[in-house]
Amino acid sequence: MSPLPFHLVTLTHPEWEQALHCAKHLGEDALPELRLDLFPEADPEALVDALRRRCLVTCRRVSEGGRWPDEDEAGRMARLFQALKGKPQWMDLEWDLPIPPDIQAARTHLRLLRSIHVPPETFDLAERLAHLPEGDAFKWVGWAGRLGDNGRLKAPLAWARDHGLRLSAFLMGPKGLPSRALQSAWGGAFTYAAPDDGPAAAPGQLPLSALRAWRSAKLHPGHGLCGVIGDPVLHSRGPAFHNPRFQAAFKDLLYLPLVCAEASEALEALEALEVLGLSITAPLKLALPEALGLQGPLNTLWRRSPGAPWQGANTDAEAFEQSLSHLEPGPVLLLGEGGVARASREVLERTGRAVLQASRRAPATPAAVAAFAPVGLVQATSLGMNAEDPAPFPELLEASRASARWAVEWIYKEDTAFALWSREAGLRVVAGATLFEAQAEAQSRRFIEGCGG
Repeated sequence: MSPLPFHLVTLTHPEWEQALHCAKHLGEDALPELRLDLFPEADPEALVDALRRRCLVTCRRVSEGGRWPDEDEAGRMARLFQALKGKPQWMDLEWDLPIPPDIQAARTHLRLLRSIHVPPETFDLAERLAHLPEGDAFKWVGWAGRLGDNGRLKAPLAWARDHGLRLSAFLMGPKGLPSRALQSAWGGAFTYAAPDDGPAAAPGQLPLSALRAWRSAKLHPGHGLCGVIGDPVLHSRGPAFHNPRFQAAFKDLLYLPLVCAEASEALEALEALEVLGLSITAPLKLALPEALGLQGPLNTLWRRSPGAPWQGANTDAEAFEQSLSHLEPGPVLLLGEGGVARASREVLERTGRAVLQASRRAPATPAAVAAFAPVGLVQATSLGMNAEDPAPFPELLEASRASARWAVEWIYKEDTAFALWSREAGLRVVAGATLFEAQAEAQSRRFIEGCGG
């Protein structure tokens, strides 16, 4: 009988032909999950036959994140029995259900994955492992209410690995992402992925290409965790930047987005997940270093091992100062008041530039800006994170048009409204992507040299 590969890819495509095309090109390290509830009009036996038996057959109830009505259990089981006729390699049967005779009779060629989706705030994994149902592999799925909840999976997964148990235990939701990516490092035997050409089947499910790029299947218990912490961070370019550098340096580190907006929650997660390196973004650039007893603002933290003292740096400031060295001297209009704005002001003043700072809580008038005659503009607000965001303080930008010669955009998305206005005004623009590359390179060096053995 077929072993279970590390990646199980849910076929979530709106059309079966798309799903079939995806399944045929997955590769040996990935098994398609055929969700019968997603193709309710199709013949289950024909679907299994089209996949040449190489699939995990599932029919997920609404209460467990699927589309099959909970009240139609008889119809759901009938769909699974129809799929049995195609002789699939694997079938998913809920943890608490007895094995029906038809499925038991097929176990000469069929392997069973027993699964359970528990409600939010429920964490009964240890108890369930003490009373396993009959099966060949097991899946426990909870929900991450806090980032540190992921750490609660480490001990049960290690126990399962040490006892030769094929177990996957992970948490749904954006805060559960570490449990999916670090499954192998913690002892899990498999994880679920979204197809690269289809939507995620559950909140927090990662694309197959991301898991492969991060080499999640090859992670071992000695791998350490780094990441970008803040909210929002799921869009971050950090994983694509840092992970290849870790791999090229033969460094056993994985860099992930860590969704968290509260310093107290972040402190809990740093220890629960034994985090070794951090890129800090809004809204934690000031609050998290302060909670750790470090003077901020800092955007980079690292330590040699869990429990070791944290070291910190502001590579944003380093990148900004490097860019300033190539820009015309003179007074600068600084927009914003958060951690990035504070770091920017410190650099501007250290390099001898006069600063006029404007924010929602401390506004400036167009007349004051015109009289100040700024040569440079620094956009350090959060506007630009979303595509529809306008340029900040448009009346102040217009008041600076006659004197301004250059502009710095801290948001590293392409063509923000501020960057577009600056180009239209004929200014030399330092794009956020340029600053990101410079500060991230400085971060990578610190992580590689300072995290782990």
